[in-house]
Amino acid sequence: MPELVFFSGTMDCGKSTLALQIEHNRSARGLQGMIFTRDDRAGEGKLSSRLGLVTDAVEAAEGFDFYAYLVAHLSKGGRCDYVIADEAQFLAPEQIDQLARVVDDLELDVFAFGITTDFRSKLFPGSQRLVELADRVEVLQVEALCWCGARATHNARTVGGEMVVEGAQVVVGDVNAGDDAGEVGYEVLCRRHHRRRMTAATARAAALSPDVLPVPYEDDQLTPGRPAAR
Repeated sequence: MPELVFFSGTMDCGKSTLALQIEHNRSARGLQGMIFTRDDRAGEGKLSSRLGLVTDAVEAAEGFDFYAYLVAHLSKGGRCDYVIADEAQFLAPEQIDQLARVVDDLELDVFAFGITTDFRSKLFPGSQRLVELADRVEVLQVEALCWCGARATHNARTVGGEMVVEGAQVVVGDVNAGDDAGEVGYEVLCRRHHRRRMTAATARAAALSPDVLPVPYEDDQLTPGRPAAR
């Protein structure tokens, strides 16, 4: 039976690479897929991996109708054996409904790839709808790492290397962005350092500061009933 499968994970964990691998494996067996993406780092109409792989795709902009597009394609004699939708977190909930209808009515497998939560640890509407509708949700096993070496579980937006928690939900940037003032980038962090808003850049700055505390602390507050460390 055809399925709607949601492959999720943090940034930098290989989602787009897996999407390209699925496309390669299936096309090598003579199948023809339709690839969609939204706001890819390589530009409009591209699906790219940080490993340097890139392929053409259909840009699923705001208001794009997946079901109508595929019905029109098939009605004109086109072929489509499966669908890949990358950057699915940017899609609207109604577009996820359309992908589910592609599975149910057109009987095509749909493989959607995206991050689950934004830089504020809030669910993207598209990802939330995928969790609600998908036949399977697969968490990628290639673990991205926080600067401290722990498993990265949260996506952080940075400006000039410092984490920010306000702003529009969707702002295009990349994890390879530098620490230049005003430059928007993204970084994956463990929960502890996401809560503390401590990025790799601010951790380096703290390590070089003469005012660094000589003992560990928790969120700048002493635990009630526990004496201060000396």
